Amino acid sequence: MAKKAALKVIEGKTEEAIIGFLKSLLEKEVVEAMVIPKALPSQDGFVQTLIRDPEKLNGACVLSPTMPVQSARVVSNLSVKNLGMKVAAVLKACEIRAAVELAKFLQVKLENLYLIGIDCPGTFEVPDYAKMVQEGKGGAPLTKGLLKSMEGGDSSPPSGYAFRAACQMCEYPVTQAEVMIKLFGYKADQEIGIEIGDRLGKEIEEKGILSFSDQEPASRGEVVHKVIAERTKKRDVLFQEFKEIVKDLQSFLDRFSTCVRCHNCMVACPICYCKECVFKTAVFEHDGDQFLRWADRKGGIRMPTDTLIFHLIRMSHMVTSCIGCGLCDSACPSRLPVATLFRSVGDRIQKMFQYVPGRNIEEVPPVATFREDELKIESGAL
Repeated sequence: MAKKAALKVIEGKTEEAIIGFLKSLLEKEVVEAMVIPKALPSQDGFVQTLIRDPEKLNGACVLSPTMPVQSARVVSNLSVKNLGMKVAAVLKACEIRAAVELAKFLQVKLENLYLIGIDCPGTFEVPDYAKMVQEGKGGAPLTKGLLKSMEGGDSSPPSGYAFRAACQMCEYPVTQAEVMIKLFGYKADQEIGIEIGDRLGKEIEEKGILSFSDQEPASRGEVVHKVIAERTKKRDVLFQEFKEIVKDLQSFLDRFSTCVRCHNCMVACPICYCKECVFKTAVFEHDGDQFLRWADRKGGIRMPTDTLIFHLIRMSHMVTSCIGCGLCDSACPSRLPVATLFRSVGDRIQKMFQYVPGRNIEEVPPVATFREDELKIESGAL
């Protein structure tokens, strides 16, 4: 059973308190290494870093305001083959859900991997954050402002900037993990909530790292509910706007006409893990004469070809497991609303199968099981 604790913050130094806790996990050998975001030398971005020396945690940023890669891919590469040491990974909620989903497909192994989640106010596109730093709006002032706003669930970006679209409509700002760092509803300059799962709870208590208590602020549940409600409302607005633009296959093709089939969205997606991909086979490597035959039959064809089928096939492969991280949007050079497409379709399909990807390691993905009644749509399901 999970155990709860309150981590005291001294002189309002919230991140330092969290780093101190994480450092103690390494120092007292609860884990042997840790994956955690650290700032680039330029200070205008962050990258996940694998750390063995506890002192190297100084300067790490647990509330990293950017997500240049989906860290579920990082922990997949780390854990899928011969991970003999106990490694903790500090991840955002969508990254944890992606890691849990990948574990179901044997692309992440959780035996020696311990997921540490932290409440997420949202992230910014990498270029936007770099610009914020140049304007003096990034770094410590941004973190301090976000932490303060999370107390009441009123997270808002600096003037002139916006969270990534996927973050604005993310209904899972918190998620279950082996270690949960709770910020919503807490006075973060005074204390932080910590919740520890069974695998680490006993060892952490025995080594005196934390003292456990079942108490947490009454405002915690209220604030989390408020954040979820606001994001759900934003999600529904974005879905409706997208639906009004993309009404059928022709309008879909028109909206995605600037797709250059670069495959960036596929590469950025944590759920697209196939080692052999149909889009990189002879199936989509057409002879020159084939293009001419198509053009002759229709009078002319759009180039590059297969952009519509690319998105439809990719969506049919993994939409039930889409966790809505939005990295596909960030990776698209044409700024197409790929994430809104996958989220809007995924929302309907996931509800039809009564499945929430990444929610629970015990839930079987729809593509991995079969029920005779699974396609019988109940009234109101969609």
